[in-house]
Amino acid sequence: MSKRPSEREQLSLFRALPGDMALRDAQDLMAYPFFSLAKSPRTVPIRFEAGGVSLTVEGVPEHGIATIWDADVLVWAASQIVQAKKESIAPSRLMVATPYEILRFAQRGTGRSDYLGLRAALDRLQSTTVATTLRQRERPNGALRVHRFSWINEWKEYTRPDGRSDGIELILADWFFSGVMDEALVLTLDPTYFRLSGGIERWLYRLVRKHGGRQPGGWRFDMRHVYLKSGALQRYRDFAAHVRGLVLRQALPGYRLFIERSGGIEWLAFRPAPADPSQSDLSTTSVEEPVDDVGTDSVDHRRATRWITGASIGGSPAPNSPQAAPSNGFGPP
Repeated sequence: MSKRPSEREQLSLFRALPGDMALRDAQDLMAYPFFSLAKSPRTVPIRFEAGGVSLTVEGVPEHGIATIWDADVLVWAASQIVQAKKESIAPSRLMVATPYEILRFAQRGTGRSDYLGLRAALDRLQSTTVATTLRQRERPNGALRVHRFSWINEWKEYTRPDGRSDGIELILADWFFSGVMDEALVLTLDPTYFRLSGGIERWLYRLVRKHGGRQPGGWRFDMRHVYLKSGALQRYRDFAAHVRGLVLRQALPGYRLFIERSGGIEWLAFRPAPADPSQSDLSTTSVEEPVDDVGTDSVDHRRATRWITGASIGGSPAPNSPQAAPSNGFGPP
């Protein structure tokens, strides 16, 4: 009896492309609570259900759930896939790169602790399991299919005799890969995204980028719905206070944030900041429809808006600055 080919043997090898490129991310990952926002290991499952979408994310005690910082590896992968398509190069779920290339793309350091952090991130991405109905077709009888996967099916590292890494090889989940291959499901991130150090800060930027797009009138969410979509473990009042602090600082690149209150409800509103001619390519398909219909609203916030601060964050510096971002590295420090 012939041996059945392994998954790796059935995939073509894609070598990571060199050079700078725009940051890309899958819209689904920006709209739903797929990642832990905490710097300490999280083993409590993330559960979310709204607008006909269900989502459960679980981790193992040894590693915990993959974090919003670990997701930088997926941003790197998505950016590589989209860039390859632009250059008429066939991408693949089987990718190979050096740790140095991934770390530099994510604007991290390249010291020993950074390499160890990357390996820990890959372990979390592989051991975290996701179960979701997103992008799953309903059967004629009304039954919904739940897709279960890990972000990385497997990964391996080649090591030289002197102990230095000779490359990392990984296989992406088909669910993630197929989403990135559909250009309508991908957005470009601000080149300064990697410099956002806080978990809620990073997550909120992704949510705002997903829903805000280029809509001049902006978008808004009921603050309690923002809390629901974050999957955060902290108390609502602490979460809301943190978000208000981000509004005061106008901390998200490319967007203005506002707090509105009406009918006893607190809303987080946002709209694109005035365009800066020096800004790099951030244009992608704009998002005109909400991902779900719980606690959302699309209005022209230029009229009678009550805000905590009207300060503008202005434009963004050039993409892929060679200087390492002042972050905690991949996952918990």
